[in-house]
Amino acid sequence: MARPATGEVLRPDGRRRSFSLRFRAFGKRQVIKLGRPEDGWTIDMAERELAVVLRDVDLGTWRPKQPDPAPERQIDPTFLEFSSNWFQAKKLEIEPNTVSSYRNDLENHLLPFFKDHHLSQITVEEVDRYRQAKVRHAAEVAAAIKDGKPRTIVIEDRRGRRYRRVEKPLSARSINMHIDLLAQILTLAIDHKHIDSNPAVGKRRRLKVSRPRPVHLDSAEHVAILLEAAADLDARDQVITVQDRRGRRYTQRKHNQTSGRHAAIAILLLGGPRASAGGALLERDLDLANGRFDVGRDKTDSGMREIDMLPLLREILIEHRQQKITEGLRTGPDDPVLMTSTGKARDRHNLRKDIVAPVVRRADELLLERGGQPLPLGITPHKLRHTFASILVAIGKDPTYVMNQLGHTDPAFTLRVYSHVMRRSPQERERLKALVEGRDWSHIGHKTADSASPATD
Repeated sequence: MARPATGEVLRPDGRRRSFSLRFRAFGKRQVIKLGRPEDGWTIDMAERELAVVLRDVDLGTWRPKQPDPAPERQIDPTFLEFSSNWFQAKKLEIEPNTVSSYRNDLENHLLPFFKDHHLSQITVEEVDRYRQAKVRHAAEVAAAIKDGKPRTIVIEDRRGRRYRRVEKPLSARSINMHIDLLAQILTLAIDHKHIDSNPAVGKRRRLKVSRPRPVHLDSAEHVAILLEAAADLDARDQVITVQDRRGRRYTQRKHNQTSGRHAAIAILLLGGPRASAGGALLERDLDLANGRFDVGRDKTDSGMREIDMLPLLREILIEHRQQKITEGLRTGPDDPVLMTSTGKARDRHNLRKDIVAPVVRRADELLLERGGQPLPLGITPHKLRHTFASILVAIGKDPTYVMNQLGHTDPAFTLRVYSHVMRRSPQERERLKALVEGRDWSHIGHKTADSASPATD
């Protein structure tokens, strides 16, 4: 006859806070945790519980408690489920502009096509079918615009307001960016063992993108006319026409309305930040005494840098700050350098639409009034950043310095700019150097045939 099972009650002490049972079963020592005295457990209750457990062991009915099974992992989720989880985690790691871009590409493009696909159903053929569908749709939108019957779409702004606008055809670059985002999401799906390979990877999945015509603004005339046009628009903004009670009209200077176009164009042309970083500049970022400013809110780690001010930029920014002080505008350390009419910092869209576009139009007007040729087409805030690179090369800075000032890690762009600028005449480079150093440049040589028309890389 088998020996009866034995065990003991372990009382709370310095090592344990609860009553426990210790006994042998299935050839091993077993321990069951009961409860704490403050929960109502007593030694008598623990002894009774021990008796019940030992009886079950003798009868062969006692079994150790099994751990709760792990939740079943979904082996093949839908793209909607997986991409939604991916986006919720990813948006905590990236900049707000990137969050907005990813949300738009997911909600308006990828999800309408792939949302019901399980991950295993997203094949190379399906990715190709998506690309082809986007190309056909872009052609239809372009044809509708050409026929004078443009399509409209409903969009929602950042404040949740909905309105209609004319639909524009997607470019090959935009479609490729959708596929890049799809590939990024599916890379994580591989890591999570949902799929074995990434069907969105590879050049064959993408459209061929033609390289845009280079826009070069690396002559003294180009830089000077843009700065003049910006200053002219600033002067116009400071004056309004009013009418008195007798109907007489006269001009009057506005107050607290510094638009800052001159300073904004100078920062983009002569400082080279990306538009988003330039708009985010705070007064604390400017070291006007030592001629430096910090770019601390950029899209890359290498973009966070200290930029040396060219003498002309420093002069314009000193004047801009003094103008703000004169008009009673905020110039505290955490106030934006470039303000909208409501006192907020200018973003990249605002800089493009309200600063660069009207300044370029005014510059063209000035050039045509003087019998000159208008500026090249395609001038954007980013092209002004390219201009900054050209200026640094023209005034003799080496490629490593230019890369550091731009916040670049790849020397390819800098070397392309370098090779182009070196085809400019020495007189033209000297004129540009004199201009950005605040010296008289008009008497230095004359524009040569080489500098009259932009060269192409």
